[in-house]
Formats: sequence, C-alpha cells, structure tokens
Amino acid sequence: MYAVIRAGGKQYRVAPGDVIRLEKQPAASNGAIEFSDILAVSAEEGRIWRPTGGAKVSGRVVEEGRGDKVLVFHYKRKKQYKKLAGHRQPFTAVRITEIAFAGQSFKAAEEPEEKKAPKKAKAEHAAEHKTHKAAAHHSEAHKAPAAHKAKAKAKKGGKKK
Repeated sequence: MYAVIRAGGKQYRVAPGDVIRLEKQPAASNGAIEFSDILAVSAEEGRIWRPTGGAKVSGRVVEEGRGDKVLVFHYKRKKQYKKLAGHRQPFTAVRITEIAFAGQSFKAAEEPEEKKAPKKAKAEHAAEHKTHKAAAHHSEAHKAPAAHKAKAKAKKGGKKK
C-alpha cells in the first residue's frame, strides 16, 4: 500500500510508517498534519488508481530543523570579485500514520516512545572517568609478561663507562 502525494512543490511516494523530509510545513498544535493533494494510490501490487475524492494521507511531525549547509560561491576571474554565502534549508520530518481512500484505511504500526536517560552531574561523571582511567592503568601494569620486565631491568642497569 502506498500513495503519491504533492507537498512543498515536490512529489513523494509514501507508505504507512515511512518518515519523509518535506519543505517546512505548518503543523497543527498537536503535531498532526494532513495531505489532501493525492496524485495516486495503490492498495495492491501492480494496480494504481487516481483518487476521485475523499482520499487523504495523514502523518505526525517527528522533527523540525535545518538541513546541511550548502555553500554558494560566486567568482569572476581577473576582476578581484569573490563572494561566498551559505544556506541551510529548513525542513519538517513527517511520519506517515494513515492512508485512507474509497472506504479503505491503511494504518502504520505504533512505535514505542523512546525514553531518554537522565544526564549525570558533571562531578559524578568526572569521578567515574577518573576511576576508569586508574583501573585501566593499574590492570595494564599487571598484564606485562615477566620476560618484558626482565628486559626493562637489564636496560636500566646496563653498561657503565
């Protein structure tokens, strides 16, 4: 099951559960977004229809942000002219939740919400880092083979002039 929608001047092939990056879109206060400009839908393999009316694709806003920086460089040789500008295009990431047309409705499986672990305090993190560093240094001193230690002693008490 998929649909072809038009959003932000571009066309996208979407299926329930897909996450797509669109041009910046206004969303409702609860993060829901609905696309009504549907160009084609397919309910089964190999068959595609142009919806006559009542078709809709709905989604949920996952993220809003700006894309990677694109550098625009203008240069004219022999004229001492150079101009550099950067641009970051704003986007809205949308997860498609439902495609509905002709009395049929296809929904995406629910994703579990991710729980974020609380951040540790700086002092606690520093103390933990010191203990790991000391433990690593201590364990490596005991891992050196006896032959290696003997060579080190021989070098220290080597030839005297």
